[in-house]
Amino acid sequence: MEENGIRTEEKQESHTAEATKLAELDLKNTLQKLFEDLFGESTEMRWVDAYFPFTHPSWELEVKHEGEWMEMLGSGIMEQGILVNGGAPDKIGWAFGLGLERIAMKLFDIPDIRLFWSEDERFLNQFKCGPDVKFKPFSKYPPTYKDVSFWINDAFMQNDLFEVIRSVAGDYVEEMQLVDSFSHPSTKRTSHCYRITYRAMDKTFTDEEINSIQDQVRNAICKELSVDLR
Repeated sequence: MEENGIRTEEKQESHTAEATKLAELDLKNTLQKLFEDLFGESTEMRWVDAYFPFTHPSWELEVKHEGEWMEMLGSGIMEQGILVNGGAPDKIGWAFGLGLERIAMKLFDIPDIRLFWSEDERFLNQFKCGPDVKFKPFSKYPPTYKDVSFWINDAFMQNDLFEVIRSVAGDYVEEMQLVDSFSHPSTKRTSHCYRITYRAMDKTFTDEEINSIQDQVRNAICKELSVDLR
C-alpha cells in the first residue's frame, strides 16, 4: 500500500504501481485462461482499457466472434475503500462481471443476442439436447402445413417415410409429425396421417408452390413405400 499516494490512470492513490501491476497480471492471466478453456487456445482475444464502477483501473476482455470484436467481460482492480470497509485494509483485490449471453453466442455460434429474448420454440428446442450443439438458423417466414394420409403395410417404417419426404422436399421440410392413427374395424387396416411443416428460409410459399411440392411428396410416398394413399 502507498501512503498519501496520487491517483492516476494507472493506479489508485492507495496502491503502489508495483502492486497494481501484480494484481493486473493475476487478473488478466486468470480470466484469459478461463476463456481459452472455453473457446480454445487459438481464439483471438484482446484487453481494452475501460471504466466500470467500483474498480480502477478497469479493462474489457474482447473476443473475435463472426469476424467482429465482442466484449465478453468487464474487470478491474477493486476500489480500496471497499476492502477497507470490509475489514481487509491490507489486501488488494480484483473483480469481474461476465456476459453469459455473449459466452453462449461464441460457444453455440448464435449470431444475434436478441435471440435470447425469444420464446420461439425453434430456438429454445435446439438447446434441450445438451451442451454440444451449434445454433441452426431458422426462417422468419410463416410455415405452411400439409397433411398426408395412407394405409400402412407390414413393411412400413416411419424413418423410411421421413427419408422419402426429405429426399423430395429437402430443407423446405421443418418438421414431420404423426397426428392421427386409425384402424378400420372391418378390414383391420391401419391408416396414418402425418403433418408436414414446410418453411423456406428466403420467402413465403405461394399456394401453387407448396401444392406442387406436396404432390411430388405424395407420389414419392406411394411409389417408394408401396402404400395406398387416402
